[in-house]
Amino acid sequence: MSQLYTTVIGLEVHVQLATKSKLFCRCSTQFGAEPNTQTCSVCLGLPGSLPVMNRTAFDLSLKTAVALNCVIPKFTKWDRKQYYYPDLPKAYQISQYDLPMSSAGWLEISDEKGSFEPKRVRITRAHLEEDAGKSIHDEAAGKADSEIDLNRTGTPLLEIVSEPDLSSSAEAKAYLQELKLLLTHIGVSDCNMQEGSLRVDANINLHIDTPEGKIATPIVEIKNMNSFRAVERALDYEAPRQFRVWQETGQKIGEAPKQTRGWDDSAGVTRGQRSKEESSDYRYFPDPDLVPVLVTDDQVAEARKSLGELPADLRNRFVQEYGLSAYDASVIVNQGQGVTNYFEQVARESGDAKSACKWVTQDILRLLKDGEQEINAIGVSAANLAGMISAVNDGKLPKPRAKEAFELMLSTGSTAQQAIQELGIEQVDESALVELCRELLDKNPRVVADVQSGKVQAIGALIGQAKKLNPNVDPGRFREICLELAMESSSSE
Repeated sequence: MSQLYTTVIGLEVHVQLATKSKLFCRCSTQFGAEPNTQTCSVCLGLPGSLPVMNRTAFDLSLKTAVALNCVIPKFTKWDRKQYYYPDLPKAYQISQYDLPMSSAGWLEISDEKGSFEPKRVRITRAHLEEDAGKSIHDEAAGKADSEIDLNRTGTPLLEIVSEPDLSSSAEAKAYLQELKLLLTHIGVSDCNMQEGSLRVDANINLHIDTPEGKIATPIVEIKNMNSFRAVERALDYEAPRQFRVWQETGQKIGEAPKQTRGWDDSAGVTRGQRSKEESSDYRYFPDPDLVPVLVTDDQVAEARKSLGELPADLRNRFVQEYGLSAYDASVIVNQGQGVTNYFEQVARESGDAKSACKWVTQDILRLLKDGEQEINAIGVSAANLAGMISAVNDGKLPKPRAKEAFELMLSTGSTAQQAIQELGIEQVDESALVELCRELLDKNPRVVADVQSGKVQAIGALIGQAKKLNPNVDPGRFREICLELAMESSSSE
């Protein structure tokens, strides 16, 4: 019988903050500039240069820490983390060690599909640090060239470290999605993984049940993951790999070193890179060129005030106020603030939240996905969609023709009323609808006989005929009247 194990996962998320300049100098953080054009004596660590803290970066970090329910100390300092990388010119990184700017927070995650129970993931700390540069390795055509771009050096990063509270790749992905949603919602980062604005390192090991008791495998840190899907795949690969290694060697924590492994996305495997350092290996000490930062209660209160309504609160309110299901509320809110605001305007102006939800989650999200557009570029404004829903509910626009009106509004930018006029849609008088039903029933006695014998679906044959005679006919109401008249005919006989 195979041994049982529990997967234990903690995540380190590095978020580039939305500042125009670097953490300790005035160099630009703009993405896509020519290599090595956004550097200076400070971020290159040249002798005699002195760093000065970017206040905006600290304020954005404070805002994030408050949103993550962290404890904010009144005193925080900067430390030098000693290590050499080719793309770290100073041979040390300015970071925070024993007195970070926040700690002991939490983030709640859930899955509307029910693959795991909702849980609160603890945040160990969120601290500020500067980024290193970027090494580019060209191994094409047998070459082994490496180039270095130092534009990223000194870019402000907020490192958000979770406790090992995650136990599956699905939970890890949900945590990252919720964290990204929160960060973009409060405007502290664009979280663009393609541009390196959000990067993830995953720490994973196993707790294995054995006849002698529970043991733990050595912790492995996985790097080089550039998407949430990659994180999910890497974790799904690494857990059984560690179990196989344990079965083969019996190594457990204390008997084997921690390891750093890279994720090879094309091969779908992790590959060993180096043994994982301990904090003592970095030889931290307080940075002598930077003064500590003092944080007041008023600053924390101001940061909390600036947050507004957070995604989790929005989801709960949409369920309570608009009567949406938890799933629909999640689908809308998880699209970001633009879609959330769009839905709420449609729901409020139409007075029909259920219809607003249906149109947004089906048609609007389809357009966003197909056209890769922003919500404010969609041809149907929130006000116009609300007008169309109201026209349907008021009987001015037959429900079956709403799609037709929507497509016209989308292509022309017209209002619902303009679309109705252009399509020649007119409300059919009830008496005219009754007369049309009588006419078609008289012409189709076989249909009447089928309905009277219990085959009510036979009435569907008349709906197509009615639409040809008058495209403005409401099929649902036409069917109801025809069935009533057919059964009345049976009673009178």
